[in-house]
Amino acid sequence: MEDFGTGYSSLSNLQAFPFDKIKIDRSFVSHVTDDASARSIIRAIVGLGRSLDLPVVAEGVETEEQRPMVIEEGCPQAQGFYFGNPAEAVVCIPGLQRFAS
Repeated sequence: MEDFGTGYSSLSNLQAFPFDKIKIDRSFVSHVTDDASARSIIRAIVGLGRSLDLPVVAEGVETEEQRPMVIEEGCPQAQGFYFGNPAEAVVCIPGLQRFAS
């Protein structure tokens, strides 16, 4: 489910549709470094994902400061401009090897 926590992404949709992951909306990630409530929301969404046995991905990780904070809240998967601009797989695979450690 994209953009979880905003718009039409409600808890009832998690029950009604067969989602394979939850993606935390970037609006929470963008404030993770300076807003305790954003961190709390991320932590709660990660807990919800765990209880439903769904992986959780943080959208919109754009800085070195955001990445470890998202991980500290229990979300090891992330995407965003910090990792690179959108590209075809053959272009980005060599660049991803630096994050494999």
